[in-house]
Amino acid sequence: MNKTAIKNFAIWARQELIASVKKRAKEYEIEKDNIKPAIEATIQGKLLSLEEKRQRQILIEKIEKDGFDETVEEVAYTWFNRFVAIRFMEVNGYLPSHIRVFSSENGDFSPEILTECLNIDMNGLDQTKVLELYQAADKEALFRYLFITQCNALSDILPGMFEEISDYTELLLPTGLLKDESVLHSLVVDIPEEDFKEQVQIIGWMYQYYNTEPKDEVFSRPKSKKINKEDIPAVTQLFTPDWIVKYMVENSLGRLWLEGHPNESIQENWRYYIAEAEQEPQVEEKLKEIRKEYELIEPVDIKCIDPSIGSGHITCYLFDVLIQIYESYGYRSRDAAKLIIENNIYGLDIDERARQLAYFSVMMKARQYDRRFLSRKDSPQPKIYAIDESNLFITENGKYALDYFIDGRPELSEAIHSIVNDMIDAKEYGSIIDVKQVDFKILYDRFDELINGNPDMYSMFLIESLLPLVKQAEILSQKYDVVVTNPPYMGGSGMNKKLSKYVKDNYKDSKSDLFAVFIEKWNDMIKPYGFNAMVTMQSWMFLSSYEKFRKKVIENMTISNLMHMDNMVMRIAFGTAVTVFRNMRLDGFKGTYNHIKLEDIIEDERTKEDRPKEFPVQGNRFAKISTENFKNIPGMSIAYWASDSILDAFEHGVILKTEGDTRQGMATSDNNRFLRLWQEVDFNKTGIGFQNSNVAKESKKKWFPYNKGGEFRKWYGNIDYLINYENDGKEVKDLAAHKYKSYTRTIKSISEYYKKCLSWSKISSGSIAFRFYPEGFIFDVAGCCIFYKKDEYMLYDFALLNSNVSKYIFSMISPTLNYETGHIASLPVIRNNSNKYNISEIIFQNISLAMSDWDMHETSWDFEKSPLLANKQDGLLSSAYESYKEEINTRFATLKANEEELNRIFIEIYGLEDELTPEVSDKDITVSKIFDNKKDIYEEIKGNKYILTKEDVIKNFLSYFIGCSLGRYSLDEDGLIYAGGEFDPNKYTKFPADEDGIIPFTDKEYFEDDVLVRLRNFLKITFGEETVNENLDFIASVLKGKASDNSTEKIRAYFMNDFYKEHVKKYKKRPIYWLADSGKLGSSRNLIYMHRYQKDTIARLRIRYLFEIQDRYKQELEHLEKQIESASSDKVTYQKQANRLKKLILETEKYEEKVQHFADASLAIDLDDGVKENYAKFKDILAKI
Repeated sequence: MNKTAIKNFAIWARQELIASVKKRAKEYEIEKDNIKPAIEATIQGKLLSLEEKRQRQILIEKIEKDGFDETVEEVAYTWFNRFVAIRFMEVNGYLPSHIRVFSSENGDFSPEILTECLNIDMNGLDQTKVLELYQAADKEALFRYLFITQCNALSDILPGMFEEISDYTELLLPTGLLKDESVLHSLVVDIPEEDFKEQVQIIGWMYQYYNTEPKDEVFSRPKSKKINKEDIPAVTQLFTPDWIVKYMVENSLGRLWLEGHPNESIQENWRYYIAEAEQEPQVEEKLKEIRKEYELIEPVDIKCIDPSIGSGHITCYLFDVLIQIYESYGYRSRDAAKLIIENNIYGLDIDERARQLAYFSVMMKARQYDRRFLSRKDSPQPKIYAIDESNLFITENGKYALDYFIDGRPELSEAIHSIVNDMIDAKEYGSIIDVKQVDFKILYDRFDELINGNPDMYSMFLIESLLPLVKQAEILSQKYDVVVTNPPYMGGSGMNKKLSKYVKDNYKDSKSDLFAVFIEKWNDMIKPYGFNAMVTMQSWMFLSSYEKFRKKVIENMTISNLMHMDNMVMRIAFGTAVTVFRNMRLDGFKGTYNHIKLEDIIEDERTKEDRPKEFPVQGNRFAKISTENFKNIPGMSIAYWASDSILDAFEHGVILKTEGDTRQGMATSDNNRFLRLWQEVDFNKTGIGFQNSNVAKESKKKWFPYNKGGEFRKWYGNIDYLINYENDGKEVKDLAAHKYKSYTRTIKSISEYYKKCLSWSKISSGSIAFRFYPEGFIFDVAGCCIFYKKDEYMLYDFALLNSNVSKYIFSMISPTLNYETGHIASLPVIRNNSNKYNISEIIFQNISLAMSDWDMHETSWDFEKSPLLANKQDGLLSSAYESYKEEINTRFATLKANEEELNRIFIEIYGLEDELTPEVSDKDITVSKIFDNKKDIYEEIKGNKYILTKEDVIKNFLSYFIGCSLGRYSLDEDGLIYAGGEFDPNKYTKFPADEDGIIPFTDKEYFEDDVLVRLRNFLKITFGEETVNENLDFIASVLKGKASDNSTEKIRAYFMNDFYKEHVKKYKKRPIYWLADSGKLGSSRNLIYMHRYQKDTIARLRIRYLFEIQDRYKQELEHLEKQIESASSDKVTYQKQANRLKKLILETEKYEEKVQHFADASLAIDLDDGVKENYAKFKDILAKI
């Protein structure tokens, strides 16, 4: 099946049909905000027929009731639905006439119905009109008439899909259907016929892809806007892959039948059926009793339902398996088809469009097994409904109608009022609504009276409106042997107010997501020993918000099967699971659990559908265990792969929270206001290393280190942020108190601020990592922490937490990559004193190694100087680089060896030698490793964010050089020298900082403080005068540039074009050096150190640099123009140079006008406001970030 073609068609067809329907409406002078009154008899000079006038009036009433866009959408989809349905029927030969409507017999886009129009026998066809249109050679009008007549004729055999068309839907049928660019042309030409042949699932894919844009539109809305009931179908529609449907049905309906009627020939057909695990004797005895009961079941006794039926894909496979069951019981398939629809299959959905497709799909299934099913007078209709609501019957008119129905009989009153009360707002709630059992027989008897007693207006109203509601209520209230569905996925935050309240009131344990509500609801709707198979998000298996729900399942149900699937296995970006629940509590029963990874999924050569390469997949997790095991795991996580050793650790180990206090930090309520990267602010106002809140408060400092979590990094690091916690956090506390009455609602764990701790990032993109934070930090809700009273426990647990043993255990407690404090607190710790001192020594070294790695970058506040200066061997940068590389790569190797030793120790302590190995992948070592070139980076380390190349090292050296030039650093002493406060030029004797904190970037040497002049001087001071040129060549060797460029030109080009981009990236879009940039040509580019900014900085930039370079350009231009006048050759070259200079001058002149405005304004900046706000003040003259 060509899903790309199907997707492209469905998305385009929706747009095209909506546009075409609007165009048709406009022809009748009906537009969104401009509708000509319904009483008009003439439209655009054309006299309307009585039928057209009637249809137009109904359309206007519909628009007034539901809205213009909604009506257009409904009509467009109706025609899309019918186009696809008729195409399916014609390809499979299911049309009663056996004449194709859209294509010729050989599959071309040449409707056979046109060539055979004079020979067609079809209900409702006016042969006189056909002949008239045929003789007039009006193919378009003839096709429209034949097509609408065909749709109306199909209403006799498929009333649930093809309601007779006589209203505005016919009026708005698009024109130009026979054109090559029409929807019909694309449907026939672009989607292969093979994709329609007895593959009802194409209907489901069409429905899902048609909803692509509406779904995207809903998800693009602000999160504060809830999803209303009209949006739910589009948002929650998710087509279930065929192999997953088979797994669900075969292990629920299939298992039910085989338990009472073992049949190897049937079982062999079921590729995804998993045989029941071998059970303990006492369990097997109980199962034998159940099987005896199932021996008495006949096929007609089995009730199956899909309560969120969608397009009917699951129900169609239920149909296939039921056919096999009936045939094994001695029925003919054609007889079975009728019985299945009469007795076995039920379906519900919240969406009428889905109901139509499911109905059609099931009818096509019946036709597949019974060629005469559609032509038989006694063929039943599927019990598939779009859920309606009873709100109409609580209005005055509705109550009057109910009184008419009740006819003074108390038993009718009790039954019908129960249904009406239960089904108020049912469209909001769908299949999770709770409907009580009533005496349905007396209700149906009353409807028979109305039908057989010359129905009047009230009777007809009740038959059309109340009878379907009663039928739906019966389906919602009765119990089933088998429930199979892919329920809607929608978190509580997306639910509208009404749905959210209903869920919270009725499903307290599963309220976090609609899929879990469906599990809970329909577990209650299965008969004793019945099955409920659902494919859902995996989150219910692990998250703490579902703990009570899991407890209910484990204590009251049995998990017969569970198939756990990784992200993207279902082509959605989260993990999923198929769980087959069974309505029995049988202690010791072993369910069967298996795991599917994304790499296990291949494309089937025949069907082109996804499927596993084998089933079950060898080497993946596979277990046959009792749910009793889960009771020993914290939170009762469904960690089916937990071995006996792991379960023993949970049972006998000491949970981490015994010694480690896991805490969640604060939420500031306004990060933009209270948080800064540490480089942004005046560092003199920053308080580092304070031991408690009293000392911090007394310091009068404003900014304090803030642990905000961050990327994957072990041992030490992610020290980036500061928080405004001046005066013990008065400002942030006041805001929280104003918003939430009490600041402790969001400012949490205050007693632990400033204490040393271990920390992890709550949300991870991969594996979890723990870091040590010394005293002095406040922590965020995303930077969770563990506090210890004794260092010995902290060091031991730190080693365990960063080992692969803990990661293995966390994969069972929280496989969703969301690591809550409760997950970490529940880690079972087995303390082994014999390894305690060895572990402590390794931990101290690991912290030291990671700290050295962090501090070698200027984005650390403990950065001292360029590592190339620290590794100077002789006068050559290249030698310093080689020494530095050796240091870094030795650090990397040492840390890796240490981590693997810790893994070995804990694998042995936990007895996991058969499950884990101590090796750590190079991509998971979170300190730097240096490569000379990118091509040297080997496969195992790819993806490691801490890789450096020679190019990175040299660029970092140049960044340090700029920092020394601007006064941030000094060659006189190590560390941060100036980041706010009073600037002291006496601290820069070896290499004087620039006088005004401005460095020009130019393509030639125009200024005394030219960047290349400064770089030469810097290299002379740091590495010696005799090696300056050689070191410049070494720097240039790693930079981009033209082949003809010399080293100086390459370095100039780097500063002119690339330095600032990389500075912005290094400082996370909060640059501390600002580039005053004239524009595309770069006629004036000057780097300003933000912390040295004064009110007159822009004025000085204008006078000293901008005016100066303008003069230089003008002087060069004057000289060139003289050369052009006197030159006998090279005039073209000179002229090009002159033209370029003119453009540069023009750019500087325009730029100068902008700069003058800021120079005159003498704007002040406040470093406390941070880069974002201050940069925005000068955005017109600074480079765009």
